[in-house]
Amino acid sequence: MFENFQNEILFAARLLLGGAFVFAGLRNIQNRILVASLMAARGVPQAGPALWLGIVLQVVAGALLAAGLWTAPAAASLILFLIVATPMFHNFWDHQGPDRAARINGVVGNVALAGGFLALIAQGA
Repeated sequence: MFENFQNEILFAARLLLGGAFVFAGLRNIQNRILVASLMAARGVPQAGPALWLGIVLQVVAGALLAAGLWTAPAAASLILFLIVATPMFHNFWDHQGPDRAARINGVVGNVALAGGFLALIAQGA
């Protein structure tokens, strides 16, 4: 049914997935003091430089993905980013009630994003 639109669908997938990370990276710049303090509280050494490394990775890999350039390496780097960031910011095991549920939802969302990246890698998009 959608075979005639495969290129357009892959473009939309790359744009949505990559764009989400560009947006998140830019938002992290705006919230850098809060995010760095959260990272430091979670025991991340050199939280400030680590934050900037994460921001650059989000923005650059997200933009590459959206543009369709080096798609597989960009997607793979964002999967690695999710592997590091998910337990850091969605530590549901330390929370109870609605806060725990919200953090579990964050984990599930990140797992879904990783699935989307894997699909792009497999598609060679």
